[in-house]
Amino acid sequence: MTRTVTDLFTLEIVKDKLIAISDEMFYALQRTSKSPIIYEVLDYATGLTNAQGDLLTQGNGITGFLGNLTFAVKDTLEKFRDNLHPGDLIMTNTPYSGGGSHLSDVALVMPIFYEGQLVAFSANKAHWTEIGGMAPGSWTPLATEIYQEGLQLPCIKLFDRGVLNQALVDIIEVNVRTPDLSIGDMWAQVSALRTGEKRIKEICHKYGAQTVLDSMNRLLDQGEEIARAALRKMPNGVYEAEDWIDDDGMGSGPLRVHVKVEITDDEFICDFRGNPPQVQGPINSTYTGLVSAIRTVFVAVTNPAQSINDGAFRPIRVLTDRKTIFTAERPAPVSIYWESNEYVSELIWKALMPIAADKLTAGHFLSVCSLIISGNHPETDELFLLVEPSAGGWGAGMAQDGQSGQFCIGDGETYVIPIEVAEARYGIIVDQFALNTDGGGAGERRGGSGLIRDYRVVGDEVQVSASFGRHQFVPWGANGGHSGTRNAIQLFKDGVWHEPTGKVGGITLKKGDIARFITGSGGGYGDPLQREPQRVADDVKNGYITREEAERTYGVRVTDDYGYELTAMRQA
Repeated sequence: MTRTVTDLFTLEIVKDKLIAISDEMFYALQRTSKSPIIYEVLDYATGLTNAQGDLLTQGNGITGFLGNLTFAVKDTLEKFRDNLHPGDLIMTNTPYSGGGSHLSDVALVMPIFYEGQLVAFSANKAHWTEIGGMAPGSWTPLATEIYQEGLQLPCIKLFDRGVLNQALVDIIEVNVRTPDLSIGDMWAQVSALRTGEKRIKEICHKYGAQTVLDSMNRLLDQGEEIARAALRKMPNGVYEAEDWIDDDGMGSGPLRVHVKVEITDDEFICDFRGNPPQVQGPINSTYTGLVSAIRTVFVAVTNPAQSINDGAFRPIRVLTDRKTIFTAERPAPVSIYWESNEYVSELIWKALMPIAADKLTAGHFLSVCSLIISGNHPETDELFLLVEPSAGGWGAGMAQDGQSGQFCIGDGETYVIPIEVAEARYGIIVDQFALNTDGGGAGERRGGSGLIRDYRVVGDEVQVSASFGRHQFVPWGANGGHSGTRNAIQLFKDGVWHEPTGKVGGITLKKGDIARFITGSGGGYGDPLQREPQRVADDVKNGYITREEAERTYGVRVTDDYGYELTAMRQA
């Protein structure tokens, strides 16, 4: 027998159970997936929404997915509002609506019914290693329209009243290059959704459906209350910033992008009007991605410790035009959307740096710096696909040096594929995996270092695609700190090292050739001449900077025993 309880203590207990359910879904997906991009990198997210599609809680690997699950559920409601039943499960990856990012990120949505009443949705979104398209791995800098980027799934029922849509599975299997991985990851997502459904039904049975619904409303209202209280502590005003995107890979660029942020006691208004129109190359982002990127930095400047839900995002208001590089529409290509989408967060971040320097840092390496290496494995002769993002340098802040070897803001709590896994599963050897100690980002607080990875081909040949933005326009310093350094791809091919570049698409490398992936350092904070001399000497000792850099930039001459002397630059 069910019962309804409305005391505040019970509502709080149920609220916390909702958060725990989302976390359990997250681990269920990780532990049953088949692709390293999911179980190693954590390129996915799980969550719960209420019956109206408002996000309640999210177990998150990718911060760039904040808001995507909401759009996927609301797209499902719009299409199937009068045709949702127990046992239904909907699949979508359309970037211009519920999918939100690019076709490789596939969202699954499941309505949850209790005693005939729709009470919630479980949802998740995961990066599939393959979704078809013109290039192995499904994203490529060469795409000029969405149709080249893979199979589009416009909110289709994978299960209808518990019955599998085998025709849809068959279509997926014959359109992807690695069906075992893609279908395996699909079933992992199904498992995670059913875990959420099971747990929601359990708490409805224990506490009563109405109590669970009341707790959902309390969770959203508390999220709004916390966010507005934090917003009121920020100084009202209008703050602006601009930056430059390198190019779209098809001849357009550099592209000036900008934002105007207005803060009032009640609203966080982000005005992205007047930005460049959508471009021919695949760096376009969609409106869903724009909203998610805004949400990411909003949490950072208000209260990063609070639980994520749609209530916390109620103060946000977005102003934008249609068909811009941040709000692209069909058939614009979007497969490397991060090369514009990451700028959304960092533009707001840059604009607010003067009033939130205690919470924000100087600029970071920004790009996902993702890469694909594909070919036939030298031992099995089967197709392999190495698909992974890169870590790099973050900017320094008021009280600390920048973090080294961390993922960009859109990737969040994710990881690199371990060397042992990469060498065992793919036709490459990792010759080098080291910090990129290029001396960039000098300051009183030094910017974090990027990474250098050398992947040597051991099979007959492989194809390499990669997109490393901020190749031309480097991370910005703050309060007198120096700029960071660029991201780059460099190939050792035909016996010579070629000039570094920011994008490569489908380049063939032969046995013994090397693909070098370089991520830059973050921007520095404060005047380098104010850095403590002992810290400078320690930086030299630890290999972050050279003795020449210490003397030239910091005014510190480091001795052979790693003591120090101040130069005339410091004494002046």
